[in-house]
Amino acid sequence: MKRFLSVILVIFISLIGFTQTASAATALTGDYRQDTAAIVTTLRESIQLPDDSPDRGAAQTEARQLINDFTARYRRDNSVAKLTSYTTMRTALNSLAGHYSSYPNRPVPQKMRDRLEQEFKQIELFLSRGS
Repeated sequence: MKRFLSVILVIFISLIGFTQTASAATALTGDYRQDTAAIVTTLRESIQLPDDSPDRGAAQTEARQLINDFTARYRRDNSVAKLTSYTTMRTALNSLAGHYSSYPNRPVPQKMRDRLEQEFKQIELFLSRGS
């Protein structure tokens, strides 16, 4: 019985270490402006991939993980929640996450790409202004 519990404990600790390593690859720095700019760049690249690109699935998975990480990190940060760049970023992230949830096998439509690009430009402008 002790051996069985030891094996279970080792497996559990290994899983905890694996999830921490996996999330460390997409971990945010904690600097809102730097994180937002990096995510905008990554999302811009992922939505501009051609429809027949073999990297599209991996880019979509990475984008979904970044959206989840960003939301979890900054959702309750009151110093960030009042910024115009944050509200615009949340709008863009919600749109893209909604598309990925509803249509996981379809590429992002051109109309949505254009709107996201416009929002990304606004976010970069707001970040440069400090708002």
